[in-house]
Amino acid sequence: MSKEGLISSVKSAIKSFGLPRIIIGLFLLLLFILAPFVGVKISTSLSDTLNRFGMNAVMVLAMVPMIHSGCGLNFGLPLGIIAGLLGATISMQLGFTGSASFAMAILLATPFAIILGGAYGKLLNRVKGGEMMIATYVGFSSVAFMCIMWLLLPYSNPTMVWGYSGTGLRTTISTEGYYLHVLNDFLSVKVNQHLSIPTGMLLFFAILAFMMWAFLHTKTGTSMTAVGSNPVFARASGINVDKVRSLSVIMSTWLGAIGILVYQQSFGFIQLYMGPFYMALPAVSAILIGGASVNKASITNVIVGTFLFQGILTMTPSVMNSMIHTDMSEVIRIVVSNGMILYALTRKTEATR
Repeated sequence: MSKEGLISSVKSAIKSFGLPRIIIGLFLLLLFILAPFVGVKISTSLSDTLNRFGMNAVMVLAMVPMIHSGCGLNFGLPLGIIAGLLGATISMQLGFTGSASFAMAILLATPFAIILGGAYGKLLNRVKGGEMMIATYVGFSSVAFMCIMWLLLPYSNPTMVWGYSGTGLRTTISTEGYYLHVLNDFLSVKVNQHLSIPTGMLLFFAILAFMMWAFLHTKTGTSMTAVGSNPVFARASGINVDKVRSLSVIMSTWLGAIGILVYQQSFGFIQLYMGPFYMALPAVSAILIGGASVNKASITNVIVGTFLFQGILTMTPSVMNSMIHTDMSEVIRIVVSNGMILYALTRKTEATR
């Protein structure tokens, strides 16, 4: 191959993958290289990165259906998270434990996700063109409303309610004794004392990602992509645009519900009240960093974006703390996470082709 041909191939590869993703990837690689020199164990950092990837990947995957249907980025993800929280708390209230508790949480969250997603979809169909702005306020207002409901709903499980009153759910509820690490520990591979691969959680995401990929290649999935690409052409082709858009919103809401359950079983706690308030922003940022746009997204965008976002978020505080010998992990994490969110949102019109 000639020198000109090689340069052309390199430029083509950079353009196809995206220069921003290459820069972020190189920065993450640099952090891994620096880690041993400042006393940070690479095995521990890699284990944390894989865990955070598995915890958050399903919520990032929840962005894909709405992007494909032209509804934009799902800033209303807290609505799906609330459905998941209802499924989790009801499962615990009914006394299910272990894998059965996790399975029941998914089962119980599903009708809530369908009902909330259906209503959410009808609302977005009435505000075409302003979906992302409306979705943001839907997410915020639903979280605020549930702050009241968590106090009023008739839960009585002593591990969940406030001890001094016997009513109202606690701010955080431990999943220990219920479905703590049911996915993390399934087929888990312990490489050494510090590195453990959460095989079950990664497989669970892989199954959902494959199902999403397969769905997008069905007749309904193709119709969804057509609606997002050109709604006028789709309507002329006999596709019920509003119905397809509503389906995408329901799917996204359901995946958000499943995503928070995966997050909880790994994290170890259910976070209620204002916990879900800002959870849409990291998911939106991750898929944009992965190369998606407001009207085009793929499974690859989900995987790349989640790994880069969570990798930077995991590595930067630990490496920086070790370099400056001061515990500023939370401050650095806030600066880095919000910086990446801001960066991603300013690039929302770009997409990896």
